[in-house]
Amino acid sequence: TSEQIEHLHRRFKQLSQDQLTIRKENFDSIPDLEFNPIRGKIVHAFFDKRNLRQESDGLADEINFEEFLTIMSYFRPIEMNMDEEQLDRFRKEKLKFLFHMYDSDHDGKITLQEYRNVVEELLSGNPHLEKESARSIADGAMMEAASICVGQMGPDQVYEGITFEDFLKMWQGIDIETKMHVRFLNVDTIAHCY
Repeated sequence: TSEQIEHLHRRFKQLSQDQLTIRKENFDSIPDLEFNPIRGKIVHAFFDKRNLRQESDGLADEINFEEFLTIMSYFRPIEMNMDEEQLDRFRKEKLKFLFHMYDSDHDGKITLQEYRNVVEELLSGNPHLEKESARSIADGAMMEAASICVGQMGPDQVYEGITFEDFLKMWQGIDIETKMHVRFLNVDTIAHCY
């Protein structure tokens, strides 16, 4: 709505310190992100040209307000008047954004190493969990992904990584539509990511 856009514009101006663009370092002023173990991935996702719906690949150095709105659109809640087709497209957009967070080398696959990196980052705040345990968790999750996406694999088969189609299968039945949103509209409050 126009009211939400106005709120987002105020938030944009606050983050950018009244500049025309936001840079990665502007996200340092969001306290909740400071302690988020995947902070770097979240910030990168805002500057990922794939999420900005640009033709080129890589990361933008800065984003303007229109690009900020594009990124924030991934986090908007579902609308009650959406039909099945709109809901499916909406869901796929959100999942594509998440997929890009994991696919750090932009090759269209989440490899075991990329998945390990994310799991290690997520679990880095737990002092009781060794790095090897985090790797085991990632390895187990990747094996589960392979069984969901490929089915029974032969002993000589190697799972190359999770494609976006695989990612969609893995998220089937999980209510991403209502879980992936940001309470980012109120300028007076801290941003919350779910």
